[in-house]
Amino acid sequence: MPLTPLARLTRLLLRTVLGGLVITALVVGGTAFRVWQVARDDDRTHADMAVVLGAAQYNGVPSEVLEARLEHARKLYEQGVVSYIVTTGGRQTGDNFTEGQAGKIWLVDHEVPEDRIVEVGEGNDTLGSIRALGVAARERNLKTAVIVSDPWHSLRARTMAEDEGLDAWPSPTRSGPNVQTRETQLFYIRRETAALLYYHLMKAPAGAFDGITL
Repeated sequence: MPLTPLARLTRLLLRTVLGGLVITALVVGGTAFRVWQVARDDDRTHADMAVVLGAAQYNGVPSEVLEARLEHARKLYEQGVVSYIVTTGGRQTGDNFTEGQAGKIWLVDHEVPEDRIVEVGEGNDTLGSIRALGVAARERNLKTAVIVSDPWHSLRARTMAEDEGLDAWPSPTRSGPNVQTRETQLFYIRRETAALLYYHLMKAPAGAFDGITL
């Protein structure tokens, strides 16, 4: 029995909806896999700089998250992996210090030469800090970067750095509160998947999904 026009239209709509759901699932699943995959990378190829992405600081004292990133960058510098360490991150409302300043203070206190630290105290999200980094890097002719952040943040931060014209790869921290439990890992993989998809679509920070200030 031939289908009525309404039945044919209904079937077409169902196929379109199902096809869209399948494509969406593939895109989201593939992105989540890439977030997980890149989080496992730790590339120690020599670079001009290690870029420490900002996180919370308290009156010039790095939070546990930021300190873990700074310690990792310090080790990269001591091992000769990078020539400079760049500290990033702006000032939250009411703060006396930027995240970049707090990072620089910590590194100087831990015997990293001050002339080997580049402070970029701008940006209240990952994209803002990476764009400010791009300006600072071009001024100093720094072209290659090791991205130092939490593992799950690595792919999005690397993508943004590459969009700023940098040759970038990740060497994430393996310590700190954001990498300790499986539940934490799953939470950040989901969040970073959403944030990365949003960035690809909008080329803008993802608001509540952003991972810079933790």
